[in-house]
Amino acid sequence: MTLHIETPALLFSATSLILLAYTNRFLTIAQIVRGLKNNYDEVKTKSILLQIKSLNLRLSLIRYMQLFGVLCLFLSVFAMLSLFLEQQVMGIYLFGSSLLCLLISLGISFWEISISVTALRLHLSDITAIEDKNNGIK
Repeated sequence: MTLHIETPALLFSATSLILLAYTNRFLTIAQIVRGLKNNYDEVKTKSILLQIKSLNLRLSLIRYMQLFGVLCLFLSVFAMLSLFLEQQVMGIYLFGSSLLCLLISLGISFWEISISVTALRLHLSDITAIEDKNNGIK
């Protein structure tokens, strides 16, 4: 089995875009946490504290998503270097490892998105419950 030097290079554009998306998620959540912390400093409610804890978990997950995304890029570079130096077997293993890191990063991303969707559904259920109560629906 042979691997060409161009194959690991294919991961660069995809992984770079994924890392950009992860960074945007991180910045958005960090901004929300700062706002919630200011709210919590004024009105100490358990609801705000729970939201901050959930967002803290999501920030940790994003950090691991970024870590495995960067590892994917590093391993792709080393795979290309190995292939350039005609170390075919090493290049194949490094490229396989980079794909595994990308898969782990995407899996963690799915977990983080699931937490986000669950939190949004909970938030919306509160609103619909109030709306149903105001309309006399039980």
